[in-house]
Amino acid sequence: MKFDLSKISQPTLLLDKERVINNIARMREKAQQGNVLFRPHFKTHQSAEIGEWFRQNGTNKITVSSLRMAEYFAKNGWQDITLAFPVNIRAIDKINEIAKRIRLNLLVENVEGVEFLGHNLQTPVSIYIKVDTGLNRTGVWWQNTELVEAIVSICQKSKMLEFAGLLTHSGHSYRIQANINEIYSQTAQRLNELKSAIKKKFNVPCLLSIGDTPCCRTLESFEGIDEIRPGNFVFFDVMQHQLNVCAEEEIAIALACPVVAKHENRQQIVVHGGAVHLSESSMPYKNGSEHFGFIVNLSENDGWGKSMADSYVRAISQEHGIIQAGESLFTQTKVGDLIGILPVHSCLAANLMCEYLSSDGQYIKMLGG
Repeated sequence: MKFDLSKISQPTLLLDKERVINNIARMREKAQQGNVLFRPHFKTHQSAEIGEWFRQNGTNKITVSSLRMAEYFAKNGWQDITLAFPVNIRAIDKINEIAKRIRLNLLVENVEGVEFLGHNLQTPVSIYIKVDTGLNRTGVWWQNTELVEAIVSICQKSKMLEFAGLLTHSGHSYRIQANINEIYSQTAQRLNELKSAIKKKFNVPCLLSIGDTPCCRTLESFEGIDEIRPGNFVFFDVMQHQLNVCAEEEIAIALACPVVAKHENRQQIVVHGGAVHLSESSMPYKNGSEHFGFIVNLSENDGWGKSMADSYVRAISQEHGIIQAGESLFTQTKVGDLIGILPVHSCLAANLMCEYLSSDGQYIKMLGG
């Protein structure tokens, strides 16, 4: 491992390549042991280079969250891509363009969307129905069999639409004190009840797909499910750590931030690293307040160590990060030093930064970088 910290002059997202590769291998092995398809969500890393690390580990099907992302990864050789966001019919020209090149799997949740696709697609696509099994964000409510059957019926009559299955994201597993096993059991039960209704009326194949990292990481088996689509696991973050989904030693990215000021009366350190680098995601801190990231020491040879028990990012604005520092950190830190921050939400931090400095000394570009 080698980070040339001397050349860092602005907020820089550090990436521990060994941890990333280990995270990929563990999740793929878990999918194989659970006898489920592995279709990782690439929205977390958004990088062609990191995508190659997945490919080298045997991955050949992926998930993305936007057409722009689908186009980016299609250009980098990925031929089977699920767009895990309800179809935007205004983007039909781009959908047709991408569908001509790869196997494109689209999400629908209303009759209007699926009818529009049936009339305007130029190349056949696979269709998944987005199902709400409890998150209450979007999707067909799992008990609305009438709507689900109407969508499947339209697919059955169209030469452009191949019904593939039901897809959900149990994002409520990310909530503090969530019972992950209970959420998974409920999700699997609800999807299978809906699948039974479909099979009874149409007798068609129906794949069941889930996608949240907490369930995919912590469960011992995936009974009743055919495919998993986790994404955050590639880096993990403080949120996953505080949910007891991962060990802190598995978190694979840290934001290196220059120290620009110290305030002794408040025992606070100001760094260049704020909402435009970390996002505004926060988590409860042990003293009852909220925090925007954990603090770690940085090393050129060792990357970063364990987070400090008495220091945390207390507040952020657009460019500023305010670190509530323990006595040791405050005393030893000088203006011009670098401080490492483990992000609360790695997906958002990566999306904002658009580039990684890897532990092998390479800068890795991503979509938008």
